[in-house]
Amino acid sequence: MGSPNGGIIGVVNPTSFGKCTVTSKTSSGTLTTQPGTRLVNALVVAGGGGGGGMPSSPNHIGGGGGAGGANITENISVCGAASYPITIGAGGAAGGSGTPGTCGNGGGSGSSTIAVLGGTTITNCGGGGAGGGPPGRACGLPGGSGGGGSSANSVPASVPTGIAGQGNSGGKGTDAAPSALSAGGGGGASTAGATGNPATSGGNGGNGINVAPYFGAAPQPFYLSDVPTAGPVSSGIFAGGGGGGGGPALSQGNGGDGGGGDARTTGPNSGYGGVQNSGGGGGGTGSTPSKEGGAGGSGIVIVKELNKASGSWPLRAQFSARKSGTWVQGFESVDVDYLVVAGGGGGGFDTGGGGGAGGYRTSAYGPSPLNSGTKISLAVGPSPITVGAGGAGSTGSPPGVGTQGNPSIFSTITSTGGGGGATNSLNAATTGGSGGGAGQSIGCTGAAGNTPPVSPSQGNPGGDTTPGEANRAGGGGGGATAAGTAGRGDPGRAGGVGGAGAPNSISGCAVFYAGGGGSGSSTPAPTGGAGGAGGGGPGGAGPVAATAGTVNTGGGGGGGPGNVGGGGGAGGSGIVIIRAPGSASLSVSPGTNTVATLPAPAGGCKVATFTVSGTITNNTTG
Repeated sequence: MGSPNGGIIGVVNPTSFGKCTVTSKTSSGTLTTQPGTRLVNALVVAGGGGGGGMPSSPNHIGGGGGAGGANITENISVCGAASYPITIGAGGAAGGSGTPGTCGNGGGSGSSTIAVLGGTTITNCGGGGAGGGPPGRACGLPGGSGGGGSSANSVPASVPTGIAGQGNSGGKGTDAAPSALSAGGGGGASTAGATGNPATSGGNGGNGINVAPYFGAAPQPFYLSDVPTAGPVSSGIFAGGGGGGGGPALSQGNGGDGGGGDARTTGPNSGYGGVQNSGGGGGGTGSTPSKEGGAGGSGIVIVKELNKASGSWPLRAQFSARKSGTWVQGFESVDVDYLVVAGGGGGGFDTGGGGGAGGYRTSAYGPSPLNSGTKISLAVGPSPITVGAGGAGSTGSPPGVGTQGNPSIFSTITSTGGGGGATNSLNAATTGGSGGGAGQSIGCTGAAGNTPPVSPSQGNPGGDTTPGEANRAGGGGGGATAAGTAGRGDPGRAGGVGGAGAPNSISGCAVFYAGGGGSGSSTPAPTGGAGGAGGGGPGGAGPVAATAGTVNTGGGGGGGPGNVGGGGGAGGSGIVIIRAPGSASLSVSPGTNTVATLPAPAGGCKVATFTVSGTITNNTTG
């Protein structure tokens, strides 16, 4: 019998054929893919920020609006003949001229553009509004790209920033003699806005992103048309910053390539608007007082449905699939990084020890040596994820220790729940990912962490009590990077501090996880022990109750206050985060869990975040 491959040795798998169809969405609605499409590239551009206005007096100069956040995401997995929602962000309002009802002369920020394609949601933020002349806001606002500052914003506390992977900072203004006042240009998707130059001109807007390498060289029907009052767009450039205004003796700032509006000195409205559907920032005002800035340009989404195939194919099957446009690809496993944090332990009762943090295990993005775990090969299809709940705090009925947290599990990685904090009696704290802190009693010690032992370590021990000191407090719970500290007695009665957790940027932002809970203290101590960075709950003192560990950090609960029989705080629940290459196609359930695409420079990596137990499904095609 002949082989199903017609005698050709190779992978027998379905294929995909997107016909290189390009769709441009200039208003909100739905985008429907071709029947054979399985992969797309997408440009997502948010609305640009408005340019700054100029009051009648004093004669300051308005800055250029920041471009809307913009980036290109490649190889997004989608279904054929499926409709996906697209929301196009509006441009920001023009800054006013100081009349009632305006935005204090500063330009308004643009609105976000959101594209939901397959299991991937891309959200780019609107451009920051520019600063205007006083009275009102002089500084530019942060956004996809930051707005430029007015000439009254020559020494800002901080430059209005853009979002990494979406845009760049706006330029600051320069305060000088009235004829030489100059404002900053708005940031663009590729470059920052320029600072106003009192010797020559207002700051130029930053340049936008050139999409021709992804969607083809100009001319293309979905590229925009150039206008004489804004940066060029017809060659496939989007998201340029608006130009900043200049004083009577200066030139006006030009809008950045990609539809940024130019600054202007004459006419009914000083600043020119950003080009519609370019995400360009609006231009600022020039030397004539009582004028408005230009409005920001609205956003756009452009999607290209890809042709892509792999493997070996019989000629008849290949011909048939090509003819019908249904040549889909096979599936493959993908290597992923992970962060697995278990639930934190509950705090102890009545001057009790702090709960230990949930076990912390990761393959990357955190401090060394904790980040030396090995990547996991995520198999095709569904895989279960367990997110551990935090342990209950001890209430004293009966007066036991805090409850240990529950484990979090992904594939072969299990992080152990944090240990419970001890009470003021001889009850011992319990071990766990990190150990619970000791209670008040003489000779009590904190429980061990990293139990059961793994390498690299998943946690640290809880803190002890301090021998020989009267009215001593309990020990803090252990954390991912440090042990809990010992509680002290008279005169301060300071509660033990929870051990510090660990920062991890696997989600795209550095967040601390797995901090230990602080111990409880007795009256007259003003406060209990502080919780460790990473969600550890502070301990109670006197009438102040213990605090629970923060949800989805694995932080330990605080120990209960003394002299009032106070209960301990509950441990915080854990979290599981999985990071895959941009080419991966992932979906998650239930809906409280999410999949996001990180912008550059993370290369479009996919990040699946589990705040509750569920399932991750790998649909990656080869």
